Amino acid sequence: MPFKLVTVFIHEVSHAIACKLTCGHVESIQIHADEGGTTQTRGGVYWFILPAGYLGSSFWGMVLILASTNLLAARIAAGCLAVTLVVVFFMAKNWTLRWICIGFFLFLVVAWVLQETTRIKILCYIILFIGVMNSLFSVYDIYGDLISRRVHCSDAEKFAEVCPCPCNGVGWGVIWGFISFLFLCGAMYLGLIILRYNCSFTVSPADLSALLLILSLLFE
Repeated sequence: MPFKLVTVFIHEVSHAIACKLTCGHVESIQIHADEGGTTQTRGGVYWFILPAGYLGSSFWGMVLILASTNLLAARIAAGCLAVTLVVVFFMAKNWTLRWICIGFFLFLVVAWVLQETTRIKILCYIILFIGVMNSLFSVYDIYGDLISRRVHCSDAEKFAEVCPCPCNGVGWGVIWGFISFLFLCGAMYLGLIILRYNCSFTVSPADLSALLLILSLLFE
């Protein structure tokens, strides 16, 4: 599923951002065709970097959902995504990630051109789609990777080793899953409130609710 690779991309970039914010160095970012990914870092605050993948993915999903409610915000979000894709393209260590960057960048450019030159107002819907999809996949992946089964090399298991709290990887998976679900619910609630009280926005409450329902069915 190509769009799942975009979610993996945001997951790994979130690790890299957390590393940079804590004065670490990002050695490499890789995304594989089997929808897996790795981010190698040196230095930084490990207990902040480890949860940043899943929680950061949920956070950025929330940001994109809220950005989709306004055309200017959607343009800013698309621009930030485009810049991130260019930066990661030069940091990438494998061609799977480079092709994702190229393809997704061209996809955003085409959407932007259609938005500005035709009556097809598509940019807000694309940002909304990416945001909702990313939030849902984050919750789903936390359950599949951290809660339903124990993987000793998972982010949660590694976090349990460095965190002094008496909690194993499954326990941290439950906590992260709850936080990610709160991000999703908060984004939907705030998005619907914004759309309800400002009719000048492009995306309607029905669009927001329908997209969440459609994407939810993909997990069944």
